[in-house]
Amino acid sequence: MYVMKQLIKSVLTRIFLVQAKSILKNHNPLVVAVVGSVGKTSTKLAIAKILSQKYRVRFQEGNYNVPLTLPFVLTGQQLPNLVNPFGWLRAWLRGQKYVYGNFPYDVVLLELGTDAPGDIIKFKDIVKVDIAVVTAISEEHMEFFSGLESVAEEEFSIAQFSDKLVINSDDCNKEFVKLFVQPQATVVTYGYGAKTNYTVSAKRNNHHSFNADVSLPTAQSSVSATVSVASKHGLKAVAAAVAVADVLGLSKKQIEKGLNAITPNAGRMRLFEGLQSTIIIDDTYNSSPLAAEAALRTLYEMQAPQRIAILGSMNELGAVSRTAHEQIGSLCKPEKLALVVTIGEQANTYLATAAEKQGCNVIRTNSPVKAGKVAAQNLQAGAVILVKGSQNKVFAEEAVKQLLANPSDIDNLVRQSNFWMSKKVAQFTDMQA
Repeated sequence: MYVMKQLIKSVLTRIFLVQAKSILKNHNPLVVAVVGSVGKTSTKLAIAKILSQKYRVRFQEGNYNVPLTLPFVLTGQQLPNLVNPFGWLRAWLRGQKYVYGNFPYDVVLLELGTDAPGDIIKFKDIVKVDIAVVTAISEEHMEFFSGLESVAEEEFSIAQFSDKLVINSDDCNKEFVKLFVQPQATVVTYGYGAKTNYTVSAKRNNHHSFNADVSLPTAQSSVSATVSVASKHGLKAVAAAVAVADVLGLSKKQIEKGLNAITPNAGRMRLFEGLQSTIIIDDTYNSSPLAAEAALRTLYEMQAPQRIAILGSMNELGAVSRTAHEQIGSLCKPEKLALVVTIGEQANTYLATAAEKQGCNVIRTNSPVKAGKVAAQNLQAGAVILVKGSQNKVFAEEAVKQLLANPSDIDNLVRQSNFWMSKKVAQFTDMQA
């Protein structure tokens, strides 16, 4: 069955990529692509908000980041079920309208993902990228990559088919840039560093927003706005979006209007009202060492009578998994955290033990439902709770459900479709009816 599904997927990919190439060739839109170990989707959506102030932008809200999904970004369609031939036929026919008819977009915004070496370079024969954004180089899918240099080589392979690179200088090692980006390449940088082309500075306005300022090198000035993000590291996506917008000629007024329109994304440092007037930091879409460290820093910055961290296993880290979980556990400080609740084998084994060595109060759980209930039982009024974890065997968004003050907010959590809920019910007995 698996072999048959892979064969079907391969055939469909070939068919729909022919269509995608035709759309791009016939209409020649500007193409902006986002790659990186973490932060791709948030960066993509921030870019979309700002560019939409001047251009007609085509993008997908979700993670349409493999070759088969690229045509569906162009045509604005959802992927049909793999074994639904009529769904694929309808999708192809609708796509043909874009091949021969009008394509009402100036910019196509793509998110390109990788699971193993060689995935990104597959896009080279499909699309020519005008601007590529590299968000970060950190541990990802380490069961397939030999080390960070291997990850960097993969992510920077986009330079081989891009005209300009926009690189996060804070989270992309400069040695990797020298190693994998040709000296003649056009590169601009962004981040908090003083020597970046687009330098972001910020002051927290409240739990929900920052007053942010991003320098503009071309005009020797800056743009300023109150941006609705909960974390300081979330402003790196904002800086990337400003850089792309400035390169593409948006005015300061257009950029600032776009900045004011940015809103939190599901499962990515989004804040909710919790039980007993608490605040929940929902960062449950996924987890990696870089992202988990940044999330903890955000939690520590927030003033509250109590802080709780619900930390799930970080998946797909391969040989570095133990070290990575121990690293995050060592960042758990008893003077900052009243309680650490872990979910999943790796977190329970390594992260929890490292946190206990720091002096933290730790409770291990094997399900997100249990983790949420444990946190609820230990809440103080006005607390701030961080919920962070990867997907399979963790699904920490189900812990968030146990803590919400308003059940209607469940609709704003990640992975609530029938498809995802059935996977969760199969994995956790306390979710079964």
